[in-house]
Amino acid sequence: MKLQRRHLLTGGVAVAAAGAGVFWAERRWRPQPVLDGTEAEFWASRFDTPEGQPLAMAPYRGKPLLVNFWATWCPPCIEELPMLNAFQREQSAKGWQLLGLAVDRVDAVQAFLKKLPLEFPVAMTGFAGADLSRKLGNPSGGLPFTVVFGPGGGIVQRKIGQLKPDDLAGWAKSI
Repeated sequence: MKLQRRHLLTGGVAVAAAGAGVFWAERRWRPQPVLDGTEAEFWASRFDTPEGQPLAMAPYRGKPLLVNFWATWCPPCIEELPMLNAFQREQSAKGWQLLGLAVDRVDAVQAFLKKLPLEFPVAMTGFAGADLSRKLGNPSGGLPFTVVFGPGGGIVQRKIGQLKPDDLAGWAKSI
């Protein structure tokens, strides 16, 4: 009887631990609320391009804008960039804009863009990009992180983790 009770107790603890693990994993990969004032802060922001030119966010307001936080050292980021290039080609005529925010070093991004030129603007955030992504609802600051702003300037979609073609197709239809 004691052995049976011990097995039941061990099984119960294992189930509870698994449930807690699922809860924390889901919380980590589910976008959290956007901090107050972050959308306005984003639209007032300026970032430098890899070439050192300032790039203001305000002119991007008024059309759907997909912002992708990425880095050269992030394999899922690199894997999704060709898909984002294709999305840019397909959706720009429909008013979509894309922007890559590199959470990285300038020299690494410059070297990367020589190998894989992107068909959309890229700006540098450095490690401050992780803080910005947290304010936009990415609790872990993990990459890749994608935010879609609607034409009115508000956030309409977010995804923590690698994009899939279905994500982009659904967003393109919904806006």
